Amino acid sequence: MPISGFPEWLPAQRMIEQRVIDRIRSTFELYGFAPLETRSVEPLDTLLSKGETSKEVYLLHRLQGSEDEKSEDQLGLHFDLTVPFARFVVENAGKLQFPFRRYQIQKVWRGERPQEGRYREFLQADIDVVNRESLPFHYDTEMPLVIGDALSGLPIPQARILVNNRKVCEGFYRGLGLTDTDQVLRTVDKLDKIGAAKTRQLLIETAGATEAQAAACLELAAISADDGSFVDAVRKLGVSDPLLDEGLDELLRVVETAREHAPGLVVADLKIARGLDYYTGTVYETQLRGYERFGSICSGGRYDNLASSGKERFPGVGISIGVSRMLGVLFGKQALTVSRSVPTAVLVALPHEDQRVACDRIAGALRRRGIPTEVAPAAAKFGKQIQYADRRGIPYVWFPGEPDTVKDIRSGEQVDADVTAWQPPDADLHPSISGEPR
Repeated sequence: MPISGFPEWLPAQRMIEQRVIDRIRSTFELYGFAPLETRSVEPLDTLLSKGETSKEVYLLHRLQGSEDEKSEDQLGLHFDLTVPFARFVVENAGKLQFPFRRYQIQKVWRGERPQEGRYREFLQADIDVVNRESLPFHYDTEMPLVIGDALSGLPIPQARILVNNRKVCEGFYRGLGLTDTDQVLRTVDKLDKIGAAKTRQLLIETAGATEAQAAACLELAAISADDGSFVDAVRKLGVSDPLLDEGLDELLRVVETAREHAPGLVVADLKIARGLDYYTGTVYETQLRGYERFGSICSGGRYDNLASSGKERFPGVGISIGVSRMLGVLFGKQALTVSRSVPTAVLVALPHEDQRVACDRIAGALRRRGIPTEVAPAAAKFGKQIQYADRRGIPYVWFPGEPDTVKDIRSGEQVDADVTAWQPPDADLHPSISGEPR
């Protein structure tokens, strides 16, 4: 019986997911990020201290546990990979070389309402850089480049990374005279979901804004540009504050760096806020062209105070690809396909059951040369064995004999073959993924 929000991909979809993971992992490593895996559970106090997540945390306890066990040292499944990473850095600081660059590709759990592309259990792929005491800003400019390279190598719609800086927003709100800037940020973060009219009303009701202040917040949120013109647009609103100036300078660096690396990849979008409280500067959200209504498939930002131990701080910046979220949306629209539903490239036909050992030897010889091979399940008529291969998308059938022959069942071409030398074309060796044209 299916359980809502806990996806189980079919084998063909799982192969696509694995190829996507391979591409992401290889790109992360090209940029020098080292692999890490942290435990799945964290103390509940740790999970609840990092933002509006209390309704999303899944608790962990023994079925036969006592009430004391349930109330003391309560554990919860992690809802993202940044919080456990920050805890890991603090606990292992003496063993790490800083700046520390790591990637994690793991499952996370959130108790939110399942919908298309949103799950309760899902796979994330994170990169982060942390340092002792201070982290140079150039790492903020690097994050979108890594994600752009990872996603551009996949047959998916073009990604567009929306970038903002919380210092821009907070400085602007302070310049307007608003004091509860965190509440303003949380409210503006709902703009796409609830619309401008409700956002304006909430700003007045929950953040103490006047009509004019609420209108100015919405004017700021409406600014968007893929070049440095957003700076002039903000200046024209007539608000000044030192924090605003600092944020604009930082945001401009992110946009200009990305524009040189991959024009069109990054857009400054001043309504992006991110809901988690631990972000302190740059924030990222990523949309796929044509799938904007499904929201962000990759997000993150700068956090200066998430990881600390006594007087020592470990500021960081990171970004996370929601692998399950992205694939769930694309699977739902049949936008990704794989050339066959099994890894097998060659089926060795079985003339008679007493020849299975010999056929196994052929299969073994092909496998040792890196060719995915299986032997037919039964010694049926060759026509049925070919049908079996065709149903599973296996492109080649190998017929033992004097000499052996191999048949491309798509074209019907059949040639003599030597088990020590024959090689399928590279395109047939492994299943290939295809999708919408970029």
